[in-house]
Amino acid sequence: MFNSETEKVIPPPKLDNTLVDYKEIQLYKSNQKVLKEAIESYFNEAIASGDIVGAGVSIVKSDSIVISEGYGKKNIKFNNRVDGETVFRLGSLSKGFAGILAASLNNEGKLHWDDKVSEYLPEFHLGDKRNIDNITLANILSHTSGTPYHSYTNLVEAGLSLSDIAKRFKDVNPISKPGLTYSYQNAMFALCGEVMHKATGQDIATLLNDRFFQPLDMHNTSMDNETLVHTENVAIPHSKSRYKFKTLKLTDKYYNAVAAGGINASALDMAKWMRFLLGHNPEIMDKSAFEDAFNPFIEVKGHSKYYQKWSGHLASYYGYGWRIHKYLEDTSGQEKTMWHHGGSVNSYRNEIAILPEDDLGICVLLNSNSKLAQTVIPDLQKIIKNIYKSNTSKIAAKSTVEKINTVL
Repeated sequence: MFNSETEKVIPPPKLDNTLVDYKEIQLYKSNQKVLKEAIESYFNEAIASGDIVGAGVSIVKSDSIVISEGYGKKNIKFNNRVDGETVFRLGSLSKGFAGILAASLNNEGKLHWDDKVSEYLPEFHLGDKRNIDNITLANILSHTSGTPYHSYTNLVEAGLSLSDIAKRFKDVNPISKPGLTYSYQNAMFALCGEVMHKATGQDIATLLNDRFFQPLDMHNTSMDNETLVHTENVAIPHSKSRYKFKTLKLTDKYYNAVAAGGINASALDMAKWMRFLLGHNPEIMDKSAFEDAFNPFIEVKGHSKYYQKWSGHLASYYGYGWRIHKYLEDTSGQEKTMWHHGGSVNSYRNEIAILPEDDLGICVLLNSNSKLAQTVIPDLQKIIKNIYKSNTSKIAAKSTVEKINTVL
């Protein structure tokens, strides 16, 4: 082919690449269709059996949001269906946002993991001066400050300000030196928001909104009760009594401790968040800038936690706002990693899991405190794996037959 003006050869279109792209699109659409049907069946069964009322579900594979759907009802009393933009309270899934925010500020040099909490919050006291001087930002983000289990969670739920709660830790006796013992916290963890505020001059809500929520177009995400109660598309919380679900009121608890449990979001928002965590939004922030949050800081020992009973589980750790699990994959026997967290507040119950080696993210938001949450991550992981493996083989086999027929 020649261009009459330049007399230069114009190369023909690359048909091979076009064919490859077409087949990739065909495979993607086929996987998505089969997966949607399987996930819908899974949650419809859970709804029919009375395990849950409604669910917002998102699945991210590679750089694509494969599923962002709703199942069941927002309110058991009415036929208003959950969809991908229905808002749920996240509870402790909020801790993962705080950990990533702290990692980004650490990467910029605005604060550091080994910064003393007392340098930012002079009113904070826990134990003697030597003990106080050894409590760092890393300790409060990893639940290793040495405070007893759930210290002053009651004060968070009572609505006290974090500055008031910080002062009261002087009356708590440490159970260990900082960094040695894992002891899950809400009040102590939430102080990371105060540290970040002092380090930047901006409150944690502003930092999260400016750095993540707006750039990622997470337009259903909020961090206050006022916005939630005025949101039309919101899932109402439920509790089960005598085998029947009843609706509950939306409470304002934990909005005084945003970092620990004060974020609201939809399944679609969480899909965008997971896509970011998997490293597919480098224009907003490079993945290397926040990977510290996923580094194991301390081992979570024992075998009593629900996630420690998942198939193939080897060990669990806590990083900065994230649980890190090591497990053996059933089929390959390879050791893999999962970044995970659960969340519960106001009878909402949620789970998020990021599988970096598989470039996969799964998030399930429930508007009832269901036992399903304890197994939903491995359940969906298995469904996804089986579908992608089986369906990819079918498409490949079909492609081979088409090639043979073309040659013949």
